Amino acid sequence: MVILHLLLLIIFLLILVKSAGFAIKYSSNLARIFRISEFIISFFIVSIISISPETTISIISALKGVPELGVSTLLGSNVADLTLVFGIVSLFSLKGIKVKSNVLKESMFYVVILAFPVIFGLNGYYSRIEGICLIALGILFFLTLSFENKRKAVINKTKNTSAWKNLLLLVVSLIILIISAYYTVRFGQLFAVDLGIPSFLIGLTVISLGTCLPELLFSIKAVEKDHDGLALGDLLGTVLTDATIILGIVAVINPFSFNPVICYTAGIFMLVSSFVLMYFMKTGKILSKKEGVILILVYVLFLLISLFIK
Repeated sequence: MVILHLLLLIIFLLILVKSAGFAIKYSSNLARIFRISEFIISFFIVSIISISPETTISIISALKGVPELGVSTLLGSNVADLTLVFGIVSLFSLKGIKVKSNVLKESMFYVVILAFPVIFGLNGYYSRIEGICLIALGILFFLTLSFENKRKAVINKTKNTSAWKNLLLLVVSLIILIISAYYTVRFGQLFAVDLGIPSFLIGLTVISLGTCLPELLFSIKAVEKDHDGLALGDLLGTVLTDATIILGIVAVINPFSFNPVICYTAGIFMLVSSFVLMYFMKTGKILSKKEGVILILVYVLFLLISLFIK
C-alpha cells in the first residue's frame, strides 16, 4: 500500500501542477487580449493563478480536519519560492535578475507584512480574528502597489472569440486543479500514515515543492525573454498572497490549532529568507547568480532542519 499511495500521490500532484500551468497560460492570454500591463499580469493575475494548487490544498485540508498539511504547504512553498525558486531563476538569467526601483521601494513593508502570520502562529493557533487581520494586511499591500502602479486596460473588440476560448479553457483547468488537489491531500495523508511521519512534513517537502513548479517555470521563461519584472511580480505576489490572504481565509473558514513547530521552522525561515532576498536585491539592484546559489543553500538547510525535527 505504501508504494500505491506514493504513486497515486505523485500522479495527482503532477496533474495538479500541469493544470495550474495551463491556468497560468490561459489567464496570461486573457490579460494580453485585454492589453493589461506586465506588472498587472504578474503581480495581480499570474501570481493569483499560481497559488491555486496550495490554495485548494489548504482549504480542502482545513475542511477535512487536517489543517497542518495546509499550513505547512503554504509556508513550505513560500520558503521554496523565496530561496530555491529565486535561486534557480537567477541561474537561468543572463546576468542575474534585474530589480526595478518600485520593487525595492516597498521591500521592508513586504518583510513586515510577512512577519504577521509568523507572529500569529507562534502559539500554534490561528483564530478567526487573526485570519481577518491577515486578509486585510494582504489586501492593504496589494492596494498600496496598485495605487503606485496605475495601469489602464484596453479591450480589443476584434478578439472576443479568442477571449471566450481562453476563458473556457481557464475554467476547465481550474476544475481539474481542484479535483486533483483533493486527491493530493487524500493520498498525502495516507502516505504520511504509512511511513509513520507527521503529515506536515509531507506538506513541507513533496507537496510544497510540487506547488512551486508553475511559478518556477513561468519565471524561468520570463527571465530568458528578458522580462525580469514578470518573474519578480509572480514570485513576490505568490508568497505574499499565500502568507496573508489564503492563510487568513483558511482561518476564517475554520479556526484551527496546529503543531507550532511549523511556525518555528517554515515560518521563521520564510521571514528570514524574505529579509535576505530583499537585502540581496538592494545590492546593485540585481539578484546575482552567486546570491542565487546562496538562496538555494538556505533552502537545503531548511529542508534538513525540517526533516530532522518532529
